[in-house]
Amino acid sequence: MAAAKNKIAFQGDIGSYSHQACKTRFPRMTPLPCSTFEDAINAVHDGKAKLAMIAVDNSVAGRVADVHHLLPGSGLKIIGEYYQPIHHHLLAVKGATLKTIKRAESHVHALSQCRKFLRAHKIKAVVAIDTAGAARDIAQRNDPTVAAVASEVAGKLYGLKSLKANIEDEKHNTTRFLVMARDAVAPSSKTKCVTSMIFRLKSVPAALYKALGGFATNGINLTKLESYMVGGFFKTVEFYVEVEGHPKSAGFKHALMDLSLYSDRMDFLGTYPADKFRFRGR
Repeated sequence: MAAAKNKIAFQGDIGSYSHQACKTRFPRMTPLPCSTFEDAINAVHDGKAKLAMIAVDNSVAGRVADVHHLLPGSGLKIIGEYYQPIHHHLLAVKGATLKTIKRAESHVHALSQCRKFLRAHKIKAVVAIDTAGAARDIAQRNDPTVAAVASEVAGKLYGLKSLKANIEDEKHNTTRFLVMARDAVAPSSKTKCVTSMIFRLKSVPAALYKALGGFATNGINLTKLESYMVGGFFKTVEFYVEVEGHPKSAGFKHALMDLSLYSDRMDFLGTYPADKFRFRGR
């Protein structure tokens, strides 16, 4: 179990962008590849890893599907965030050319980040479980008509050549990751923080408008607001919110008091230091 204290779990194979995020953000920790996000979260629960690096958003493709459904029920706490620049390569076996490629395989998010390139070259997008896993499979099949959309690191790792670099639709392509642990880490109230929480509204007219009014009047910036149906029904809605601020600050406290008047449930998923990337261009 002692070795697990130095491990960080992620979804994907060695050479994936999640793997790179782990190596960059926590260079002294040992990455632990997992097949699914649930497996990465459970690795922390089961003591196989100390942390989990979970991809949640991409600047081009948007929210990573199903992740925000996992966060409230994960039992883990968010202790940090990390932004990873994403630059995709079209990877293929030796002998392949851009003209021979008919299909490209990768994670659904990676494919959606390269729609313009794939459409322009009439390459069919085929969903795989992971970017690096797709690169490994392409190398094993040795088929010059199929390529993988993955990182340069994955190409070198699995002996593939890059037919085209930087095929993402936007140069600013970036994925945001959340770092999760079993126990919360409380940053200083003087630190620039982000707070992730969920709340459920009472069924009264204009409840959402009134519930969020306290954040506006107290100058608290909401950077994310997403709604989800509860229990598979269309009657009750739960909201996932990310707030720039610390719950112990005066303005945040007042905003929460207003929110409590219209909410019958509030759960805090974590308060953590804001990544410097968040404030670029402000």
